[in-house]
Amino acid sequence: MDLQDQLKNLFPDHVSEETENTTPKESDIWMQNDPIICKYEKRKGKPITILEGYTGAESDFKKLAKELKTKLSVGGSFKNDQIIIQGDYRDKIMEILKEKGFKVKRVGG
Repeated sequence: MDLQDQLKNLFPDHVSEETENTTPKESDIWMQNDPIICKYEKRKGKPITILEGYTGAESDFKKLAKELKTKLSVGGSFKNDQIIIQGDYRDKIMEILKEKGFKVKRVGG
């Protein structure tokens, strides 16, 4: 007897609401056909990851930057149509962007 059966025995008049959302969440960020370029650099001896090549609206790119920074729990900035993330997170960033539906190209190293 699982939990569902026990709850039915306790509350026989209750109708359970099963809301399964199997459709993927629609992103409010514009998707593009060209790949986003993900590259690695060192500035002042510290590693950074740079994302560039997004052709959509600047506000969408800023939303993407904020989302990446919060998911990775790192600092970063948005300057000159580039997202700059502190640290070498190329693999994790590429995974996150591929899950969102972007094409990503790794450059360097």
